[in-house]
Amino acid sequence: MSGPSAKDGVVNEPDGNAKTIRTTAGSQFQIHLWEDRTRGELWVPSYDPSSLVLVNDEFLRIANGNAVESGRRTFEFRAVATGTHRLVFEKRMGWKFTAEDRRVYLVEASDGTGRAERQAG
Repeated sequence: MSGPSAKDGVVNEPDGNAKTIRTTAGSQFQIHLWEDRTRGELWVPSYDPSSLVLVNDEFLRIANGNAVESGRRTFEFRAVATGTHRLVFEKRMGWKFTAEDRRVYLVEASDGTGRAERQAG
């Protein structure tokens, strides 16, 4: 699964409520999101694949002994370039054309000396 390119519309939208993640180029980081698959929810990431690489995508079901399929979804990324990179998650429902929810993260990847030279966008 690869992420969309920077040409996709969501990459250039404002980042009003964005959360910042600080890391170094070459390092991995995780993002945890709650997902209720019984309702048809699915988190879909959008990012520039030349800046970030999706390393792992796991779903941990929280079971109550019933047929509910909900739990924590963990996305693990690796920053492959220095700079500030935009990572957008949209909670999609199969029957809707618009996103149910949206989370924006700004990933600041330094070169290990604290500098983040390249800017995404």
